[in-house]
Amino acid sequence: MKTEYHKWYSRHLGREMELKVYGRAGTPMMIFPCSSGRFYDFEDRGMIETIRHHIEKERIMLFAVDSIDPESWDSKTKLASEKAARHNDYENYIVNEVVPFIRSYVNSYERIIATGASMGASHSVNIFLKHPSVFGGTVALSGVYNFREFLDDYQGDDLNVYYNSPLEFLPNLTDDEFLSHYRNSRIIVCVGQGAWEEPMVSDTKLLKEIFEQKEIPALIDVWGQDVNHDWDWWLKQFPYFVDILLDWK
Repeated sequence: MKTEYHKWYSRHLGREMELKVYGRAGTPMMIFPCSSGRFYDFEDRGMIETIRHHIEKERIMLFAVDSIDPESWDSKTKLASEKAARHNDYENYIVNEVVPFIRSYVNSYERIIATGASMGASHSVNIFLKHPSVFGGTVALSGVYNFREFLDDYQGDDLNVYYNSPLEFLPNLTDDEFLSHYRNSRIIVCVGQGAWEEPMVSDTKLLKEIFEQKEIPALIDVWGQDVNHDWDWWLKQFPYFVDILLDWK
């Protein structure tokens, strides 16, 4: 399996950022790490290995990006508005630096699939919904989709917070272009019902209701009460849903 490491200075973040590429060709997929995680976590946890056969057959190509969560949602010192604004810097890095890198690398404008577990799932769903012309779907495992959960339930009306919280902005979204993209995407959202999954279960079910109300096709899969918020289960879910993604009709 071909791998490559890349690092450059991000003009949007004012710091160096790292990422890793797995594979030579196939559907491009961007991996977001867990809360305050690193670009190498999926590999270190064995997640990449679970779909090695797809990578080697050039059915899928992975781009694992770094996070800046300690500077945004996980910051212990910043105000809610500052956290959301810093996240927007990160989003600009992803959309205006990483996405062109991917397009140049694969020589294609095929829409990218966003994926991740826990906070990585939150990032994946959020960026897909905000940029559906760039991202063609998501495989989201055990995410929170009300971003105020990361803000001590901040109740202010800062627009940067609102537009980074899918359960808030999606119900009010009526743009036909966005809705058309959503309806022609591959959306997979999964959650367990075991330990540490409580807020994720609630958010996933609410997201399902919104998709149904807006007639957006999506696979929302709620697993059993033995399925915990942990890598042991994500290692099972990730290859299972990648199989479904690649055979999506």
